[in-house]
Amino acid sequence: MNKNIKNKKPVVLITGYLGSGKTTLLNNLLRQETRRVALIVNDMGSINVDASILKKEGANVAECPMFELQNGCICCTLRDEFIKQIEKISAIDSVEVIFVEASGISDPGAVSASFLAYEEDNPDTNVYLTSVVTVVDADRIYREFLDDLKKQKDEKVDENNLTAEEISTLIVDQIEFCNFIVLNKCDLLDEIQLAEVEKIVREFQTRAPIYHSINGNIELEKITTREPFNFEQIDSSSAIQKAINSLNEPNRAQQGCTGEYGISSFVYEEKRPFNREKFADFVNNNYPKELIRAKGYIWFSDADADVQLFEQAGRNSSVMEVSYWIDALVEEQKKAFLEQNPDIKENWDEEFGDRENQIVFIGKGYNQEEIKKALESCLDEKAIA
Repeated sequence: MNKNIKNKKPVVLITGYLGSGKTTLLNNLLRQETRRVALIVNDMGSINVDASILKKEGANVAECPMFELQNGCICCTLRDEFIKQIEKISAIDSVEVIFVEASGISDPGAVSASFLAYEEDNPDTNVYLTSVVTVVDADRIYREFLDDLKKQKDEKVDENNLTAEEISTLIVDQIEFCNFIVLNKCDLLDEIQLAEVEKIVREFQTRAPIYHSINGNIELEKITTREPFNFEQIDSSSAIQKAINSLNEPNRAQQGCTGEYGISSFVYEEKRPFNREKFADFVNNNYPKELIRAKGYIWFSDADADVQLFEQAGRNSSVMEVSYWIDALVEEQKKAFLEQNPDIKENWDEEFGDRENQIVFIGKGYNQEEIKKALESCLDEKAIA
């Protein structure tokens, strides 16, 4: 497809299954980027945790226009909103490149089809799609999905006849529909295991370069290009047809990915602090296997100045100190910060200030009330009294 791309803004789409490391990769890319950036960050939860992570940890994000899309996916329920944000960004003269982080259950083919349809309908637009980067969690593929992926490939199963609950189908869609693969978390596997994962990924994606990474560290120039994204380089005709069909599926736009794959989310919010030992016991010994992904900010009673980032993806979980609570600052600094950021006062608590536990849980077939009850039991008894 020949296009006049001179003076147009390239768009880089980052996709990948839940917990693969998309936000970490995006953070690392932004640290290397010298162009003026705009961001669109999509999260299926009702709170856009990924955008919050980028704001707290990102290098030059504070200077970037950021558009947050949440409580749905840009490939279906938020498709129209996504296109509206693209139109807004196209009118910002200062922006030179756009990075889009899709939700973990977004179909990159449907996102690409929507974007390219927009380009066709608006030939004078100042934006165009270049890179579709799929982040693959090497460890999780090996531990959880390798057998399912081999079965799909060996039996040459038609993905249109697979049951909607087979999450491996979504992973295949994400691997097939891209022009760059980042095989992440390679340090968690040995050479033989990693080679097995790369072999199955290569069977589904024969053309896109595959780059190994640890903690999303990769050179920016490896996965960015000025060339327009080319549908013709996608090997799977079924992937192409599925993407095109998605433009004419009103039921998919209404039902969304959560209905198609049986994945849903909920948010746990609580001002009172966790007891560190009780929370660790819950995560390490009593964590529901139905939860695919969790992420959010929490605080512990024994470290009330520190913002902790809790993340879980499959069998892996972590708690990491990433920032500090505004209420923990000395009075003069706190007063100055609140004057400069009055929106923080909207959720301010007289006792706990801006401290809060706020976690998005994503999974299949979980019992929301039981999980909330378990989390309640992790709260510090002194804070409850």
